[in-house]
Amino acid sequence: MPLDPATPARTRPTALVTGASAGIGREFARQLAARRHDLVLVARDVARLEELAGELRRDHGVDVEVLAADLSDRDALQRVADRLADPSRPVDLLVNNAGYGLKGRFLRNPVAVEEAAFDVLTRAVLVLSHAGATGMVERGHGAVVNVSSVAGYVASGTYSAAKSWVTVFTEGLSTELAGTGVTATALCPGFTNTEFQQRAGIAKPGPGFIWLDAPDLVSTCLADVAKGRVVSVPGWQYKTAVGLLKVLPRPLLRRGLRPQGPGGRARRRR
Repeated sequence: MPLDPATPARTRPTALVTGASAGIGREFARQLAARRHDLVLVARDVARLEELAGELRRDHGVDVEVLAADLSDRDALQRVADRLADPSRPVDLLVNNAGYGLKGRFLRNPVAVEEAAFDVLTRAVLVLSHAGATGMVERGHGAVVNVSSVAGYVASGTYSAAKSWVTVFTEGLSTELAGTGVTATALCPGFTNTEFQQRAGIAKPGPGFIWLDAPDLVSTCLADVAKGRVVSVPGWQYKTAVGLLKVLPRPLLRRGLRPQGPGGRARRRR
């Protein structure tokens, strides 16, 4: 997959980014536009997508398509899948970034709320990866980036379970894609400075060094994609954490994550 900023306009690659209106998705859109990718931006907030699209067209001279969709809605998800599968408008890079966390414990949340989050975090990744990678394999080039989380390496509610699925799914997809010219990469960030914490009502925990900056995170991921890496873990602190989490006994991890007191625990993203 070409990532050269000097790519001429007539051969510019196209990237589709979900959850592009804010946070990590917005940063992917900006960096890819700077690298001369045309873009398809997907999110629920049309106004924010249009604002970003105008910025990217103005600053980088790329073509930007806005596709409003709530990925928990199956009809809307299918519209995005159809866009990915359109052979007349090929997509060279898919970034499955859309996602959100839930406050409160699993048994205290309405099951419909949990199901909607599950659909965005897992089903959308499956459906869009299938639609995108199928066309890429036929063309012999492309890349899929599925944004997971270091939370997937621990057992801490439905969010971490979903992210564990995303990482393992991406590893399996990468194996299936071997030799096709198409790659799959699971991006596993830790705490990242974005709007997510404010939207989820999560106070910033821990010391400042554990927080990643979105621009560095995205540039690291794109470098790993170019190298064909299957799992991208930005930041020395999270590379160390993931290494430890892989060897610590699971019962010990579960004991450390038991909730203290009767209150709910906020789920965290990335």
